[in-house]
Amino acid sequence: MKKQRIPFNKPHMTGKELHYIAQAHFNGCLAGDGPFTKKCHAWLEARTGSAKSLLTHSCTAALEIAALLLDIQPGDEIIMPSYTFVSTANAFVLRGGVPVFVDIRADTLNLDERLIEAAITPRTKAIVPVHYAGVACEMDTIMAVAKRHSLKVVEDAAQGVMACYKGRALGSIGDLGTYSFHETKNVISGEGGALLINDPDLVLRAEIIREKGTDRSQFFRGAVDKYTWQEVGSSFLPGELTAAFLWAQFEEADRITQDRLTSWQRYHAMLAPLEAEGVLRRPIVPHDCQHNAHMYYVVLPPEIDRQRVLDEFKRNDIGAVFHYVPLHSSPAGQQHGRADGELIITNSLAERLIRLPLWMGITEDQQIEIVAVLKKITHTARRM
Repeated sequence: MKKQRIPFNKPHMTGKELHYIAQAHFNGCLAGDGPFTKKCHAWLEARTGSAKSLLTHSCTAALEIAALLLDIQPGDEIIMPSYTFVSTANAFVLRGGVPVFVDIRADTLNLDERLIEAAITPRTKAIVPVHYAGVACEMDTIMAVAKRHSLKVVEDAAQGVMACYKGRALGSIGDLGTYSFHETKNVISGEGGALLINDPDLVLRAEIIREKGTDRSQFFRGAVDKYTWQEVGSSFLPGELTAAFLWAQFEEADRITQDRLTSWQRYHAMLAPLEAEGVLRRPIVPHDCQHNAHMYYVVLPPEIDRQRVLDEFKRNDIGAVFHYVPLHSSPAGQQHGRADGELIITNSLAERLIRLPLWMGITEDQQIEIVAVLKKITHTARRM
């Protein structure tokens, strides 16, 4: 199969991944929670300040642990944006929860914190803010609302590794936080994720749920003389080879982030004239948010047909893509959840957003070509 000339994503390797994988094999430890997993846990706790971090085999798995930790029961409601990946909702629907979809902000595309309180009912159990593109939600307001109504907050920070809100790491602010290390993310392990436990009272139960519902982790620490089945859980651990790969990425996380930020800023500067002409809108990052350059997107005006722009990128062998189909408009979303309000901004922006190629190592020449194609087709489409 022919490779795309400028792909949407190109997974980065630091150069030490295969060495660490071989080292894990040499050490005779391939199952979960080996030496590399412990290194990753320590790194996450040091970088985020969370009470405990636990690697999982995906961010989806981390969200599923969160749903079990919160004891989600059939009919419990969970407030979240509709403009998010399906895992945000799936994790709670699997426990019988009901996603309540709230509209997003026009500037950041994050959950609109001003609409949360009106969506709360006696069945509401939790709020799940999603930090879109690694740009933080307005967490101070969200945490205040949660406190007033005795709700838990689970941060879906799948895109938020190495990003901050007022100096605090995304994922470390709510009761629980989740990360993704999927190959499309900044720091990767192919598939992989992590759960950050910020409420110390949830740490032991999180370990039990992650270890098939047993107290096996306590057994290995010598805290109990045998391990037994304690509650409902599953096998959420990644293998040690995944952790070894991830450790090589963690070692270079600052350099990876800086490289991506440089490319992000280059896009931002090159696209300023097109924004001034009104043919697109660039991302908006609030002053209190330190993003991680996870993605660069543009929002087209309603009069420009997005599909024509995507088709032009495809003709030029450039991997630009759109993002989510809003969950409230999907068959499963309509079956298992409900929308609070008309979600006007969600519906509008979901039809007009395009993600541009961005990865560590994308060249300035490649970005110049991408912007040139975008400029040509948006000018043409606007005249028609």
